[in-house]
Amino acid sequence: MSKDKDRAFFGHPAGLSTLFFTEMWERFSYYGMRALLIYYLTAKRELGGIGLTTEDAGFVWGLFVAWAYLLSLPGGWIADRFLGQRKAITVGGLGILAGNALLAVPSPRFFYPGLVLIALGTGLFKPNVSTVVGQLYGKNDARRDSGYTIFYMGINVGAIASPLVCGYLAENPGFRHFMVGLGVDPNWMWHIAFLAVALGMALGLTQYLLSANRIGEAGMHPTVPADPAKAARDRTLIKVIGGGLVALVIAFVAAMYAGLSLEAAVNGFGVALLIAAVVLFIGLYRGAHDHDERKRVIAMIPLFVGCVAFFGIFEQAGTTLSLFAASGVHEHYLGINFLPEYYQDVNPVFILLLAPVFAWLWVRLVKANKEPSSVVKFGIGMILVAVSFLVMLPALGGINAGQRVSPNFLIALYFFSTCAELCISPVGLSTMNKLAPERLAGMVMGTWFLGISAGEYIAGRSAGFSQSHGYAVLFYTLIVASLVVAVGLLAVAPTIRRMTAGNAPLPKATALETPPAA
Repeated sequence: MSKDKDRAFFGHPAGLSTLFFTEMWERFSYYGMRALLIYYLTAKRELGGIGLTTEDAGFVWGLFVAWAYLLSLPGGWIADRFLGQRKAITVGGLGILAGNALLAVPSPRFFYPGLVLIALGTGLFKPNVSTVVGQLYGKNDARRDSGYTIFYMGINVGAIASPLVCGYLAENPGFRHFMVGLGVDPNWMWHIAFLAVALGMALGLTQYLLSANRIGEAGMHPTVPADPAKAARDRTLIKVIGGGLVALVIAFVAAMYAGLSLEAAVNGFGVALLIAAVVLFIGLYRGAHDHDERKRVIAMIPLFVGCVAFFGIFEQAGTTLSLFAASGVHEHYLGINFLPEYYQDVNPVFILLLAPVFAWLWVRLVKANKEPSSVVKFGIGMILVAVSFLVMLPALGGINAGQRVSPNFLIALYFFSTCAELCISPVGLSTMNKLAPERLAGMVMGTWFLGISAGEYIAGRSAGFSQSHGYAVLFYTLIVASLVVAVGLLAVAPTIRRMTAGNAPLPKATALETPPAA
């Protein structure tokens, strides 16, 4: 790569601009669709929605998002061994585009196949675009961390824009009135919003393909084992994985149309997640080469538990808090008709504002030799999660009386949950990466995605809980759960620090060392 090309994008390789805009449009697509999902699922059929109960809508939401993250495991492996990251991004992007195009069709029969395609596409796209970013830099290139920070800004630009656009298209009364004047069925507004999501992905994919030459050789070539026996084993495994995924997709779609209980499917998936976590850690522990590696595996366990707990509570934003925004918060804020989808913007805005502050804070603590360990940062994050729901307690009186409350309560909640995210998400990614022996790096990162998947599953199940038991019971439950996990993490932190002292110190991660799994 020429010197000019190596510094063409704000002092970074030109390929970073391609990946920045690709990820920006993919996240526009993902967060736009996700901002609408719980509302579309619960909207009555006569209003153009799917007409599910809140509990069943939460089941579908949880299954979809959990699968999108879980499929990152085979998605990364398939790219490593067969496609290469660049082709995986293309195939994944096409899957996402096709899935959103199906959601844009005004017929419920295309809905579940569309979600399946989006989940499969995300599983191929998400882990590999981040991997290619790292491959733009040499092993000791000091620009890598700031390159990931720029890339992460693209994630948040897409995440901010999409709820505004999609919420306006789906539910803005003025736009609906305008479209009705043109003779368009108002129930099609959901699908017009999904069409905008599909167009966003199409733009991202188009600019990716047109400017792919900027990326050079990064992500082009899969790592095929030199041993013919291992290569043959991989080919057999890909057939098994592919056949298994096809069978699961067919079975799930058939079950949905046959009226199988969603709760039964969700319960089975939850058991499978638990078994997968246990098996994965047993495999990591038994596969360790020495005592030092076994200590590293043990050190990962509290981080994994913290990951599950954090995302299980943090991702209430897409389920219970979205429903609360629609039914429990004043519809106008600062003189604006504030649609419930717009609240999905609050977190990424706070991320953009607060990430530099946390990066500065960790650096100051390092210089003062007072930076907390990663497990302690997780504990602090879980305390902040508890605080985020504590600020909602004064609103319970109005909620219980059937009154709408000030949007400031929800905005304050997102402020503290964003602070928690900056203590946990980037720190966890970086620390898991550093704890992993090089030969197990992919498998260890897989445990992080598994933890996110389990957290999303919990968040989906919470939707029904909030409706059957009320928001007060849910908020108190989440506060207590957060504090219990925080106490547990802080209690084991000194032990983990001692275990990893010496040859393998528990790494300390700065807030922006790697981008959160957004």
